[in-house]
This record gives sequence, C-alpha cells and structure tokens, in this order.
Amino acid sequence: MSDEEYSEYSELSDISSMESSDDDDLELLLDEERIKNENYLENIVPEYSETVFFEHFRLGRQTVHNITERFQISQYFNSQVGQYGNISALHQVHIYLWYVGHQTASFRDVGDRFDVTISSVNRIIHRLSMFLSNLSPEILRWPNEDEKRISENHFRASGFPNVIGAIDGTHIKLDKAENDPDSYLNRKGYYSIQMQAVCDHRRKIIDVFIGYPGSVHDSRIFSNSPLKASLQEKCGRYFLLGDSGYPLLPNLLTPYKDRGNLTRRQQNYNVQLSKNRYIIEHCFGVLKQKFRQLYHLKIRRTRLICHFIRAACVLHNMALDDYFVVDVEPVEIYNNILGDEENDGDENMEARVIRDQVANTLPM
Repeated sequence: MSDEEYSEYSELSDISSMESSDDDDLELLLDEERIKNENYLENIVPEYSETVFFEHFRLGRQTVHNITERFQISQYFNSQVGQYGNISALHQVHIYLWYVGHQTASFRDVGDRFDVTISSVNRIIHRLSMFLSNLSPEILRWPNEDEKRISENHFRASGFPNVIGAIDGTHIKLDKAENDPDSYLNRKGYYSIQMQAVCDHRRKIIDVFIGYPGSVHDSRIFSNSPLKASLQEKCGRYFLLGDSGYPLLPNLLTPYKDRGNLTRRQQNYNVQLSKNRYIIEHCFGVLKQKFRQLYHLKIRRTRLICHFIRAACVLHNMALDDYFVVDVEPVEIYNNILGDEENDGDENMEARVIRDQVANTLPM
C-alpha cells in the first residue's frame, strides 16, 4: 500500500456522500416505543453551574456560544437534519459536544437525551466534524514570531532554551478497519489510527498530521508529513523536542542513544529533554480526557475518522482559555501512547554538532 493511501484526508467532500442512508421512516416507528428526555437542553442545561456545564460538555458556555455562531452561518449547518423537526444550531452543537465528550455514548443514548432520532445524531456528527475540521488552518496554526518568543521563554525557564514545542505521536483505538485492517493493527495488538502533533508550552496544538495506520513507525509518519519538508522554515533558529523514534535534525532535538557510555553532559541533556518533552504527552492526555470518544472511536470510515480527530484538536485549542482544570492521571497520559521505538536511520551530522553544542550549554 502506498504512502499516498495513508496520507491525511484534507479535501472538502460532498457532505451528502458521507451521511447515512438509514431508513428514517422505520426509525420513527421505533422511536415511538422509546422513552426520551424531553426539553433537556431547554429546561435542565440552563440550570447547570459553569463547572457542571463544563463537566458535561467539555467547554465553557462562551466557547460553545462562539462555536454555535460560526456554525450557524456556515455551509455545514442544516436545521433539517432528520424527519423529527428542525434542530437549531445550538441544539446540534450541544449534541456533538455531548457525544465527543463521553466515552460510552452511543448515537442512541445521545438521541434519547436530546430527543432526536439516531439518524439525526449521525448527520450532526458528520456535519460538525467537517465544520470544525475545516477550521484547522485557523485554529491549529504555527506560532508567529511573538508567540515563538513567549514559548521559548517558558521552555528556557524550565531548563531548555531555544525550544518552542514538542512533537510526538499517539494512537487512537479503532474497531476493525473497513479496508486493509491488518495495517491498522499496532504492536500492542489493537487496531488504531495515528496522529502526529506538535504542541507549545500551553499544550496548544500547533501542527497535526492524521491518518496513518497503527502499524506504521513514527519516523515514517514524520518523513511523509508536511512538517518534515517545512521544519527549517517554520522553526528558524528554534528547536522542537522529540523522542528517540524521531530523526535527529538541525531543528529537531532527540535523545542521545544510551549504550552505557554517555558523559554527564549527555545524561543531563537527556534528562532535560525528557522533562520538557513530557508536555506533548500531557497534551494528548488532556485531549483524550476531555474528548473521550478518542479513547476508542467507533466510526468506521477512515475519512470521517480523520476529520473527527482533527475536530477534537480544534475544540481542544478553542477551549484553552476556559480555565477549567482537567485531571489527568499518569495512566491516562500514557494511554494509547506506545513506548519509544528508536529511529534506526543515520543521524544528521550537522544536527549532531548542534545537539552537542546545546548539551554543553544546558545547566547541570
């Protein structure tokens, strides 16, 4: 299978081709026998405190309002998403956030809670995933020079100067894929799709690349990502921090390989790098703890999976100013982040010199 088949899906496709062709008439007959939670959004949600609202919908009210305003005037909004009456933009956004934020939520559960049909939930998930995913050029963007300096100051204060972010990959667990399922079986024995991301000191995602199956090595994903070709231009005089699964490059610092003969300077460098690179793992932990469908996605179509994951990253960045604390236990941080696999490629000679210079300047 070619690398092109694994590259992330970025073209805006016809939404109608992604929406289910479920028999709405049959579903309406089935719905008559189900007990639904009428007026949940109208009567109960307004009574929630800000904290309780965040616990349920994973964002603050103002952020939800901002998303709703943008969604309502977008090409993706359609109030007639089913045969159960019109559904407002606000209603659809709450439905989407409830689903993405609850690990065990099914379309049926969400439909019952918000008094809509299963097929309506299905269409809402599709449309809002596409809407949010296509905000990514604006929301998941590389920092400007002022923002780089702010990030660098934070990493400098933490003991590693001239750094603006950390890079790593994470596995999103899937059900068995529709096409070429064996390629999605990772070395831990479950099906997954991979996301490579870079975050800054705030855990803001500034670059993301989604779509490679779970069996593919981090270094191959990086080599085929747009970031690889533009890394020097984007970083300039700054560095990213990566683990041993990534190649050592002039703008990408990785650990020294420890074969028992490292100097004190090299050992100190590895310790400082690990301490500062941890922020990307914590970013993944917060992302999955907030938007818990990412612990195990039940969506089957790869194209929609990529949009859904990217949409969650957009929500993550939009929520950074909500100031709600998300508790992430260490076991959660490392959930679906597989252990480092060393990159076996030859190290870049220029990068080796740069790494030695950095190691010699770090405080002991």
